[in-house]
Amino acid sequence: MTVEIECPGAVETMAAGRRLAGLLWAGDVVLVDGELGAGKTTFVAGLAEGLGVDEVITSPTFILMRTYSGLMSLTHADVYRVETLAEIEDLDLLEASVDGVLAVEWGTAIEQWMPPNHLIVRIRVEQANTRVVEFVPRGTWSTRPLEELQE
Repeated sequence: MTVEIECPGAVETMAAGRRLAGLLWAGDVVLVDGELGAGKTTFVAGLAEGLGVDEVITSPTFILMRTYSGLMSLTHADVYRVETLAEIEDLDLLEASVDGVLAVEWGTAIEQWMPPNHLIVRIRVEQANTRVVEFVPRGTWSTRPLEELQE
């Protein structure tokens, strides 16, 4: 079941990420998608906060991937500039996050190479810059209580 949350600002977008953290298990993959400036990194920052990460989260656009320590590790990747399967394989995303969570910005671009059990988070900007965060389960994610994310 797809779940949507309306987020009037960055604070609410981060809160949506924090709430998702409570449903995550080690080895989970979250693919975050949306236009430039939609709030993907803001959402991941909330996710990181929910996972107990104390560091400031910034977009890994140019370095492609960062791993943060917390209650559970978070590997934050950005595949916007990745152009080939070889580059994706070189990142070794799944191995880097086997004991933690993998969050990939622009992740739907590489969805075919991700495990069948993952969560897609689509962020779209609507009127008055309100964000709508949509959670789309794939595989076993359909059995998780995503409705809890609606508060």
